[in-house]
Amino acid sequence: MFRSIADDIKASFDYGNMVVRLIIINVAVYMVTALIEAFVPDFYHSSILPYLALPGDPILILYRPWTLFTHMFLHSGLWHLIWNMVVFYTFGNIAGDLLGDRKILPIYIIGGLFGASAYILSYQFMPAVGSFALGASAAVMAIVFAAVVTAPDYMIHLILLGPVRIKFIGLFVLFFDIIGVKSGDNSGGHIAHLGGTLFGFLFVYLLKEGIDFSKYWYQVIDFFSLKIIREPKRKSNLKVTYRSPDINRSDKTPLRSKSMQSRVDEILEKIKQKGYESLTDEEKEVLYQASKNE
Repeated sequence: MFRSIADDIKASFDYGNMVVRLIIINVAVYMVTALIEAFVPDFYHSSILPYLALPGDPILILYRPWTLFTHMFLHSGLWHLIWNMVVFYTFGNIAGDLLGDRKILPIYIIGGLFGASAYILSYQFMPAVGSFALGASAAVMAIVFAAVVTAPDYMIHLILLGPVRIKFIGLFVLFFDIIGVKSGDNSGGHIAHLGGTLFGFLFVYLLKEGIDFSKYWYQVIDFFSLKIIREPKRKSNLKVTYRSPDINRSDKTPLRSKSMQSRVDEILEKIKQKGYESLTDEEKEVLYQASKNE
């Protein structure tokens, strides 16, 4: 059973869009940290949390620079995680459809960094905001407002309310983040949200002006040769045989009677019914090639 679950998660990560991949990472980090906190709480709070959460003190950040990134995958509780991931899934898929899947990761990471910067700055003048910050909220807000600014009249269906334009959801969230800064309840978190919101606005505005932040993001990634972030590596079971062009072939492969999309749909339906482990090597290769061509 556990192998089946692992294979399904691996398939979702390999062939899912960037929203799905980031959700899997967030859930995995939460599960590991929650287990540690449940069984050795003192060790977690003294030796793990301080080295993953973002400190408000810039001096500490100099010694723990990785916390600028790790904090945006860390959550303080199950409902904190669920709320962030539900919102991210909803608006992330909208933003991915409108702007392209390749822009989701840069918006998420840079939006989270904008939120971190806003929190660190506020900590210098408002010590009551808390000594450290954690959560994907700022990154998620960047995604939300990238979608809102791109297509404000896009409609989604909410439970009890029915169809609602996303511009009203964005306005509602922005309003409560603004008043939340002075509420004393998670003021630092609300300030970080506003930082992420600002980047969401800025990203789309600059994109309309011909400046694509994601292009520079991938240039940096390429510079450091971290292409695993852009395209998951996978070993292929195919063997390549070189033949002379004048050799008569008796094993010519017949033309496909169905389109690639139909084939992919059949494979995805098989995964849904029987799980990823039921696929043949040929079917896995078809999915891999299809994901490369998206």
